Amino acid sequence: MAGFLRLLLGMALLPACWGVSRAFFDAIIVAAGATGWMSAEALSLLGGILAFSLAWLALSHPVRLYVLGHELTHAMWGLLFGARPSDVRVSASGGSVRLSKSNLLITLAPYFFPFYTFVVIVVALITYAFIRPLPCLPLWMFLVGFTWAFHALFTLETLTQRQPDVKLYGRIFSWVFIFLVNILIILVWLATMTPLAFADLWHLLLQRTCDAYVGVGWFAWQAVVWLKGRFASH
Repeated sequence: MAGFLRLLLGMALLPACWGVSRAFFDAIIVAAGATGWMSAEALSLLGGILAFSLAWLALSHPVRLYVLGHELTHAMWGLLFGARPSDVRVSASGGSVRLSKSNLLITLAPYFFPFYTFVVIVVALITYAFIRPLPCLPLWMFLVGFTWAFHALFTLETLTQRQPDVKLYGRIFSWVFIFLVNILIILVWLATMTPLAFADLWHLLLQRTCDAYVGVGWFAWQAVVWLKGRFASH
């Protein structure tokens, strides 16, 4: 029964995926219009994304490094929710970590939480605590882009395979949840790092999500009207 309800919830959230995606592109346009989007930091961020993407295509994939981050993310989110992690195992074929308890966020965290990007940001914040302004900001932005591309490409590859984490909560619900949280994290980051205000971001999300559900409702109503007309004609 729980699996069926999660399936229904996942399907009900599909229009939200479209709305959040539109809000994402709107937010980029707003941020770009305010900053020109061609600052050294922005170019460095895009350069980091491009650099890892090219490395992904040209070189062998660092699977062990991804698996390590994957299991450490489970462990870290487990600690946040009071679980006791132990027995972390990492290999090229997969990994595991024992946790005293689990939940949705702990299970799916590696698919929406960019572990190595988090490490870069924490190191940057520690550096900033001692050295102000933060030195070599374009380099930090490059590392953020590089590690985020690492997370995004490995997540896409992993989700094409059979994953017990994803199967546990149902593929449809898990995919939708992972997509929404990934996009929302990027949007929050944009609002933090660019002149895009959180109020504007909230307005974009609310407007685009409402538009998506209104559109679905309109198509559903048109389908009902068409079916009534077909049956009435007989």
